[in-house]
Amino acid sequence: MTDRTFERTTHLDAGAREVYDWHVRPGAFERLVPPWEPVRLQGRAAAIAAGEQQTVRFQLGPVKPRWTSEIVDVQDGASFRDVQLAGPFAKWEHTHRMNTNGGEGSVLEDSVSYRLPLGPLGALFGGSMVRRRLDRMFDYRHKVTEIDLERHKAAGERTLTVLVTGATGMVGQAFCAFLTTGGHSVRKLVRGAPKSKDEFHWDTASGAIDPAAVEGCDAVVHLAGENIAGRRWSRAQKKRIQDSRVEGTRQVADAIRAAKQKPEVFVCASAIGIYGSRGDEQLDETSSHGDDYLAHVCKEWEREAGNLAEVRTVQARFGVILSASGGALKKMLLPFLAGGGGKLGSGKQWMSWVALEDVVGALQHLILKDELRGPVNVVSPHPATNADYTKTLGKVLGRPTIAPMPGFVARAAFGEMADALLLASQRVYPRRLLESSFEFAFPDLESALRHTLGRTK
Repeated sequence: MTDRTFERTTHLDAGAREVYDWHVRPGAFERLVPPWEPVRLQGRAAAIAAGEQQTVRFQLGPVKPRWTSEIVDVQDGASFRDVQLAGPFAKWEHTHRMNTNGGEGSVLEDSVSYRLPLGPLGALFGGSMVRRRLDRMFDYRHKVTEIDLERHKAAGERTLTVLVTGATGMVGQAFCAFLTTGGHSVRKLVRGAPKSKDEFHWDTASGAIDPAAVEGCDAVVHLAGENIAGRRWSRAQKKRIQDSRVEGTRQVADAIRAAKQKPEVFVCASAIGIYGSRGDEQLDETSSHGDDYLAHVCKEWEREAGNLAEVRTVQARFGVILSASGGALKKMLLPFLAGGGGKLGSGKQWMSWVALEDVVGALQHLILKDELRGPVNVVSPHPATNADYTKTLGKVLGRPTIAPMPGFVARAAFGEMADALLLASQRVYPRRLLESSFEFAFPDLESALRHTLGRTK
């Protein structure tokens, strides 16, 4: 069987050295894995040095095949290659090239030489499928690389040390990887025993935080908290949700107060649930607060952060974060792909959403913009009604959306959570982000969904 070749090139507004450095820094593997791919790294990511190896495992139900590769032919600042040692292909060689393109720009070129397993049979039944998957994967990889390089360039040459809580969550993982590919240092608060030099212990029961975690940090980004959509809202679960946010924020704020060398900024996660359900009313950071359970939690949460007067404090009010790797979108995918998707309730309720890539960029923006303090809405400037969201998701997936869920069914299934998360109407505008010149990579819903789902074509 002859080898097959796949190539993808993208012109970037960054020098070849910058592109190369982005790829070789910690976090590049995590940034480049598409959110729809069921891939888990086994051990650590390989350093870009000849002879380095790494293994990934594919989470395909009960079958979890492994893929082990080795880094070879490293040309500093210009290229490197990885080859499959064991895995699904009969052959796999992937060359990453960063070519100077005159001036300050460069060309990123990915070239893959591969051979399918099972000889002619594999080529007959798997050839077109593999090609489609490569197209999707490298569209995603090059877009993320382009976005990250642009944002790192806009941030200037200053390197930061950032302490992050909730670093293992969907947002935390993406944000930490983004920071390290930009050359910044990340410290992580962990509840278990630290396993690396960048981890520091946080005993949430006593409130004790290792003082070394905070000392000398430029910023603290607090993302930790009980998942509000993880389980039905019993009385005990509601208390866990509130305590994890209010008490957790108090503990982090106390650690900052106690530090001799304090950070410049404290960015604390919050949520647009603070506004309550408001119908068609357009809401911004000056709007009044709601009076339901979730609004109450958010108010107490933000109050604890706001009590920290010693440093600049920002409360990032997140909308519905879109990523195929987790959150609401991941939970919707199976029924929608099966043709069982449809609007919730009347479908007229507003959904203020934001792409995960823009959450990552917004967090950097909040750290760097000295004029930003207090509440900042982290949502797209173009919210959608539930009906429009449903229609757009169906279009991107190529599936019908004719199986609505009436409001009473949602309430029977999810209880109080249904009214707060599924049926609430929140038409939120990111006024302060836009006024401070933040640029969204995915301001419209269809482009955001196509990017995270790999459905760009």
